[in-house]
Amino acid sequence: MIVLDTHIWVWWVDGSERLTKKHREYIEKYQCQGLGVSIVSCWEVAKLVEKNRLVFSCPVNEWLETALAYPGVQLLNLTLPIVVNSTQLSGFHSDPFDQVIVATARINGCPLLTVDGKILNYPGVETLP
Repeated sequence: MIVLDTHIWVWWVDGSERLTKKHREYIEKYQCQGLGVSIVSCWEVAKLVEKNRLVFSCPVNEWLETALAYPGVQLLNLTLPIVVNSTQLSGFHSDPFDQVIVATARINGCPLLTVDGKILNYPGVETLP
C-alpha cells in the first residue's frame, strides 16, 4: 500500500493535469495493493471547499463518498499511535495535516506519494518522488 497526500488524491479523482505521468504510474502500480487516504484528508478537503479554495460540481459529501469508492482506495482512520507519532516528528514543520499524514504513512509502514517539498525533504518518512 501507499498513502496518497491530499492533493495527489484530489488531483487523481478530478483528472487534473497537475498529476504527473509518474504519479499516475505509481497509483496504477499500487491500486491492487491499496491506496491509503487518511481521514484527515477528508477533513482537509471539506475545509478547502468551505473556504472556496476547492470547488466541485457536487456537494463535498458526495465528492468524498465517490472519491473514497475509487478502486483501491482505503480510508485510514486516525489511531492513537498515529496521533502520538504525529507529535514526535523531529525537525518537521508545524502543519497538523501534514504531520498526521506523515505519521499515517510511518505507522502503516507505507511510502507517501506527494509533491509537497517540505515532506519530500523530510528524511523521517519514505516518499515516492
